[in-house]
Amino acid sequence: MNNFKEKLSTHSEHVKKVGDHCTTEETTKQALILPLLDILGFTPYDPTKVKAEFKADFPGVKANERVDYALFCQDLPVMFIEAKSWGEELNNHCPQLSRYFNATPEVAVAAITNGREWRFFTDLEQKNIMDSAPFLKIKIEELQDNDCEQLYQFRYDQFKPEALRTLAEESIYFSLFTKTIASSLREAPVDFVKYVANKSNISRQLNQKFLDSITPIVKKAIEKAVSNMVVVGLTGKKESVDELIEDNEEINEIDDKADIVDPENNKIITTYSERVLFDHVNSITNDKDLTYKDNESYFSVLYQTKSNRWIVRYYDNKQRPSIQLPIELTEQAKDEIKRAGLEIGAGDQIIIEKPENILRIAGLIIDAYEYTKNNENFKRK
Repeated sequence: MNNFKEKLSTHSEHVKKVGDHCTTEETTKQALILPLLDILGFTPYDPTKVKAEFKADFPGVKANERVDYALFCQDLPVMFIEAKSWGEELNNHCPQLSRYFNATPEVAVAAITNGREWRFFTDLEQKNIMDSAPFLKIKIEELQDNDCEQLYQFRYDQFKPEALRTLAEESIYFSLFTKTIASSLREAPVDFVKYVANKSNISRQLNQKFLDSITPIVKKAIEKAVSNMVVVGLTGKKESVDELIEDNEEINEIDDKADIVDPENNKIITTYSERVLFDHVNSITNDKDLTYKDNESYFSVLYQTKSNRWIVRYYDNKQRPSIQLPIELTEQAKDEIKRAGLEIGAGDQIIIEKPENILRIAGLIIDAYEYTKNNENFKRK
C-alpha cells in the first residue's frame, strides 16, 4: 500500500507539472490518463487488460460509436473510461459511455476523466443503468490518503465488481448522512430535540410546548459539544469530551455494540454483527417492516414476522460466519457469489467474514426477498 501511495503521489506531481501542456485529448490520454492506468495495474500496452477505442455490437449502441478505453479482467470488460482533454470541463453523463455501460452487465464501473479529475459511476439506482451522478470524485492534484485507499480498490489484482458497488453505496451513504447530521446540528428539528431529551432521561412529558421551550437550549448544547470535540481534535489529547464540559457532570454512555441477551433464555444472544446484518438487509430491500428472530443456533431476518418466511439465516460463527438463503443457488447465482469474492461452503451456505459483505450480493438478497413475498411459494401442495 505504501508503494502504491508513493506512485500516486509522484503521478500527482507529474499532473501538476505537465497538465497545462496537454492541450489536446490525445496528449491528455498519453501523458495523464494512461500513466494512472499503469499504476492501477492495467498496463496500457497489454491488450488483454486495456483496449482503446473499444467498439462492440451492443443493442442500443449507435453505429461507429466507441468508448475510449475498456479495462478487462479475465477476458471480461469490467470498466469503461471516457477521456476528455485537460482543459475540458467534465459533464456528469456522457451519452456513449452510458449506452455502453447499460448494454454490458459485466461492467460495474464507468469513469469520465480529463486527467486531473476522475468521476466514477455505477448502477445503484437501477441495476445495469448508469447513475446520473458519480459516486466518487477524485482530484489528482489534491490527493488525500482516503483517495489513495479508494483508488487501491480499482487495481487490477484487487478489482472486484461487487466490492466496488459496496464502496459506491458507502460513499453515497456517507455523503447523505453527513448532510443530514449537519442539517440536524444547525437547525435542531423537533425529532432531533425529542431524541436528545429522551436520551438525556428528561422526566417531563415531551409535548410540543415543552419541546419548543428546550429547542434553544439544545442548540446551545450542540454548539458546546461540537466546540469541545474540535478542541479535543486540535489538541490531540486523549481526554474524553465530557471532561471538557463541567466538573461533576456525568454522561451515561451506552455501548451500542454490546450483546443483547434474551431475558427468557440466556443462551439466545443477539450479537452486534447480527444486528448490523439485519440493518444491511433492510437497506437492500428498502422494507422497514422486516423483523428478526434469534435462537440458539442461528439468526433469521423475517418477512411479515413469519418464521417460515425467512429471507436470510445468519450463522454468526467466529471462525467461519455464513448465511443461508431460501432460494436455490443456481450456477448463475454461484458465479455471482464468486465474482463478489465470497466462498460457498457446505450446504450452499455463503461464507461472509463480516456482515458488510452481504452488500456484495445485494441482487441475491433481493431475489430471496421476492421469493418470501410470493404467497404461491408457501401454499400447501
